[in-house]
Amino acid sequence: MLLYRTSTGCFIQTATSWHAVPETNWDALLEVVGLSAYLSQIAATTPAVDAPAPESILAPIISQEVWAAGVTYFRSRTARMEESKDAGGGSFYDRVYAAERPEIFFKATPQRVAHPRQAMHLRSDSKWMVPEPELTLCINSRGEIIGYTVGNDLSCRDIEGENPLYLPQAKCFKLCAALGPAILIQSEAPAPATRIHLQIDRAGVAAFEGETTVSQLKRTPAELAGFLFRDNTFPTGTFLMTGTGIVPGDEFTLQSGDIINITIDGIGTLMNPMA
Repeated sequence: MLLYRTSTGCFIQTATSWHAVPETNWDALLEVVGLSAYLSQIAATTPAVDAPAPESILAPIISQEVWAAGVTYFRSRTARMEESKDAGGGSFYDRVYAAERPEIFFKATPQRVAHPRQAMHLRSDSKWMVPEPELTLCINSRGEIIGYTVGNDLSCRDIEGENPLYLPQAKCFKLCAALGPAILIQSEAPAPATRIHLQIDRAGVAAFEGETTVSQLKRTPAELAGFLFRDNTFPTGTFLMTGTGIVPGDEFTLQSGDIINITIDGIGTLMNPMA
């Protein structure tokens, strides 16, 4: 079951129909105890409605923070080691990949999150930017994973590569993240065979295309959520990006006008142009 936030209200999509959700307070909705059962009851007892217009779909976030995990895929480990070798930081990424404690960092406040179809920002002082397609956890204030969405962790590889201490500047700036189009409501992790696909179109042609699966994620969603909530509180819950297993080659950087499409099986496609 998919849960959408739109400009005209909240909706759920089942395999066969759409239904309006009576609760219009998004933060309160994500905090409902037994959310999956609550939404299933709505689907079973309310009439079907028309699907919302695609342009009405908003990012599934109001007051939540967005956090992110890094170096959770072997491909990401390799890329980070390569980009930071001249700065002497390559071993940091190798060690964190194998360590018990994962890398977790703050990514974005809600106002820095782009809606589906909204343009994301090209940082003016970076010459090497890439999208990072990520399975993203939706976690309530009690630390329970209530669902999964598609995330884009826009990153400046040259800034982080120059010095790992520049990570906040490489990761957090205006419209540096995107979420959507929906939350797949389920507590269990997606199947290992679940595909994550990235396509970047430039002037109508695919400039880059890559794919991975959830099976390549080194750490479990529950493990990552547990570390994030350790000695921390999130009054309205939070979103946690789980890392990327798709990294374009070193010769690739985003340009104005590029169209980023990130698709995760069972959730949908998150599309954002670059401003």
